[in-house]
Amino acid sequence: MARNLITDIPGVRVGHADDAKLGSGATVVVFDKAVVASADVRGGGPGTRETALLDPAQTIEGIDAIVLSGGSAFGLDAASGVQAYMREQGRGFRIRDAVVPIIPGAIMFDLLNGGDKNWGRYPPYRELAYQAAAGASVEFALGSAGAGLGATTATLKGGVGSASAQTRGGITVGALVVVNAVGTVVVGDGPHFWAAPFEQNGEFGGRGLPARFTDSDLAIRAKGGPQNSGPNQNTTIAVIATDAALTKAQCNRLAVMAHDGYARAIYPVHTPLDGDVIFSAATGTIPLPDPYYGLAELGMIAGNVMARAIARGIYEATALPFPGALPSWKDRHG
Repeated sequence: MARNLITDIPGVRVGHADDAKLGSGATVVVFDKAVVASADVRGGGPGTRETALLDPAQTIEGIDAIVLSGGSAFGLDAASGVQAYMREQGRGFRIRDAVVPIIPGAIMFDLLNGGDKNWGRYPPYRELAYQAAAGASVEFALGSAGAGLGATTATLKGGVGSASAQTRGGITVGALVVVNAVGTVVVGDGPHFWAAPFEQNGEFGGRGLPARFTDSDLAIRAKGGPQNSGPNQNTTIAVIATDAALTKAQCNRLAVMAHDGYARAIYPVHTPLDGDVIFSAATGTIPLPDPYYGLAELGMIAGNVMARAIARGIYEATALPFPGALPSWKDRHG
C-alpha cells in the first residue's frame, strides 16, 4: 500500500497532539464525510464514550470522527474537543436546526508513567484532541506520538501503530492502534514479535519468530506481575477502517474479527486489567461482493492488519525521558 497507514483509505485522516511534560496525548481519526461505524469491547476494564450508540440496534448510523486518548477516565474529555471542532465545521447529527456531532472515543491508563499529571482543575485532553482534529492529515507519526506518547507494555515502551492491506478484489482495510497492553508484544525478552508471521516488507524489523519457544517465553509477563513490579497501566484501543460499503451490523462483525489481531500480537490479551476496544468504520465507496464470504475475507485481513499495526507501534516507539521509564524496542534490540 502507498503509505501502509489507515489513511490509505480515501477520506480518512489522522491527527496527533501530545505534551512531553505530561507524558500523554490524544489521537483523532477524522472522516471527510459521515461513516457507518460500530465497536467491540473485549477488555475487562474499558473506558469509552458513545459505544452504546454504535450497537447495530441503535438509531445513529453515521459518525464523523473517533478519538483515542491517554489520561484514563480524565481522557474521556478528549471527545469534547473533537466535538467542538466538528461543530465548527457544521458536521454532526442534524435535528432541524440543531447539529450534534457524535464522537465515539476510548481511553487508556497512562497516569503513572512519570509525566507531570498535576494539570489543575481541568485535564488538558479536550484541548489536545481539538488540536489533533484540526491538524489531521494523511501523513502522521507512529510510535511515541499522540495517544501513544505515554503508552507502555509489560516489558517495552508502547506506542501508536498503523498498517493497511487490500482484499483480492481491491477493498482496502487499515488499522490504527494505541498499544498500552498489560502483556507483551514480543516473545520473552527477545526481539521477536508475536505478530511476526504477518509482517510485510520488514515493517517491524524482519526478525521473524524464534527457532523455538521456551517455557520462559510462554510464561506470563504482565504489568504488576512477578516479573514486573511496575504500575498497572493498561489497554489497547484501536480503529479498523475500510472503504467497503457495510451495514452497521457488518461493521460490528468487522470489529469483532479485528480483535483476532490483538490475540496474534499481544500475549496475554483481553485480561481483566485491559480495556481493549476496537472501533470499526466503513466509508462505503466499494460494494462488498458477497455479504458472507466477502465479509469473512475482509475480517480476516482486518485481523492481520491489526496485528501488524500493533507490532509497528512498539517497533517505532521511543522511550519516555523520565526516571525508571521502560526502554524502547530499538533501545534494547537495535
